[in-house]
Amino acid sequence: MATPFSRLARSGLLPLAALSLSTLSLSLLFPQTALACASCGCTLSSDWDNLGISSSSGLKMDLRYDYLDQNQLRSGSGKISPAAASQISHNGDPQEVERYTRNNYLTLGLDYSFNPDWGINLQLPYIMRSHSTLGTASDGVTPGDGGGQYDSRTSSIGDIKLIGRYQGFTPEHNFGILFGVKLPTGSHTDTALSSDPTAPGQVAIDRGLQPGSGTTDAILGIYYMDTLSQNLDYFAQGIVQKALNSSDQYRPGDGANLNLGLRYVGNSSFTPQIQLNVRRVLHDVGANADTISTGGTLVYLSPGINVPISQQVSLYGFVQLPVYQKVNGAQLAPRYTATIGARYAF
Repeated sequence: MATPFSRLARSGLLPLAALSLSTLSLSLLFPQTALACASCGCTLSSDWDNLGISSSSGLKMDLRYDYLDQNQLRSGSGKISPAAASQISHNGDPQEVERYTRNNYLTLGLDYSFNPDWGINLQLPYIMRSHSTLGTASDGVTPGDGGGQYDSRTSSIGDIKLIGRYQGFTPEHNFGILFGVKLPTGSHTDTALSSDPTAPGQVAIDRGLQPGSGTTDAILGIYYMDTLSQNLDYFAQGIVQKALNSSDQYRPGDGANLNLGLRYVGNSSFTPQIQLNVRRVLHDVGANADTISTGGTLVYLSPGINVPISQQVSLYGFVQLPVYQKVNGAQLAPRYTATIGARYAF
């Protein structure tokens, strides 16, 4: 099984399993993953230029890479050792002890502005993930017999997001709403080879670690951006995502992101910025869900930079540093996440 953090595979705290501001920065996505996974995905808003002040019509393409290594066991708001995690019991059931979940996301974003009021954004993620768990019969060091231990490696397309926006409420076009869907395009039936000698063969990868959630999710958001001074801009953005159905007795937990950003625009060679990213995710639901060790609250401080190469091309990079992590149950969490990307305006 996976933790809310390790569940970033699902669609969806990328990160906020990541996205650009115009792509809902869910992600988380991220770009690319599901929301019930508190620490998975990327909550970062990598580009607010598609919105508001930069309201020119036309097509933009974004190619983004996110790296997230979940290698730190946490319970509540503190760290926990694997040995301590193995001693946790939930209604008589032992806690699964996960070793790591390494996530690499490559996300293609296409953004089209029909006019200053209306726009649409498509996010197509490719997810590369490796995961290792000692199962539920472990002492925290070695796997036990019959505990569901396995090592998995998946590489495939994840769940596509299609997001519309309207920002015609003000003459400045700096206030808008986001509305869209996450489609069940990613696989949710991948398997792995069991590392349990008493039960060899293929086993199902935990639903939170699958490339897709199997569900169709509704996405709603609101944003506002403005200037503080001649050289300082800021934005605020809130987004919620909710599964509209369940799939094979599984439904990812509802999630919400809040992003606040400040950037300095007084230098034509580069634009530094910093963001505060907050993500709250509820438990997964269903007979095939981990209803205990999923969900939580994450707060990231995210410094970054955007570098224009030409009038059409720009590069960007961010690092997300956790300042607060509180997870349900015992879950894997990252020590940091890293994002790099490039944009092209046609």
